[in-house]
Amino acid sequence: MVNSVLLADDHALVRAGIRALIEGFGGFEVVAECGDGREALRLTRLHHPGIVVMDLSMPGLNGLDATARIAKDFPHTRVVVLSMHTAENYVLEVLRAGALGFVVKDAAVEELESALKSVARGERYLSPVISRMVLEDYMRRLRGQGGAEAGEPEALTPRQREILQLIAEGVSTREIARRLSLSIKTVESHRAQIQRRLNIHEVAGLTRYAIRIGLVGPDV
Repeated sequence: MVNSVLLADDHALVRAGIRALIEGFGGFEVVAECGDGREALRLTRLHHPGIVVMDLSMPGLNGLDATARIAKDFPHTRVVVLSMHTAENYVLEVLRAGALGFVVKDAAVEELESALKSVARGERYLSPVISRMVLEDYMRRLRGQGGAEAGEPEALTPRQREILQLIAEGVSTREIARRLSLSIKTVESHRAQIQRRLNIHEVAGLTRYAIRIGLVGPDV
């Protein structure tokens, strides 16, 4: 049985390399690819792939929120996040969003193959560095040291993350409202809430924060 794969990464050369690797594993076929989160949702709806290999930093809609929507709307599609971002709270948020696998981009090729084969069987796969992080978080919670840090991704709602990403990408308030089918007043209200929650009140600071947690790449 050949497992269908959708590949979502905003760098064409990276996609080409990953596609060649995946199709060289045997048992997997890349049926579509794209460079942004909204297109990943559209192509998932169109192709119903068994697996989505998802980058986190993508324009328009980041991989975190795209993963959450796929997990909710397409429960038979399994998401493997492939990312260089390994900030602890962000990784945990990705897993809470419904990703079944998480592979760091500097991992060995064999890790990606193992991840795809594991999630194809319905099993979870985490890179060793991610597994240690999750275990350490679990142990902290057992000791009563859990809880989200202020200013980490879970401090924002999915809609607020979406708006923060667009702000960091330099999109105007009017254009954000148009893209998300919201009123300008609603966008401004979300922006004010974001600034209060993060205690960051200038665009440059919001952009640096969005880069740090992986909503956008460093080249925005």
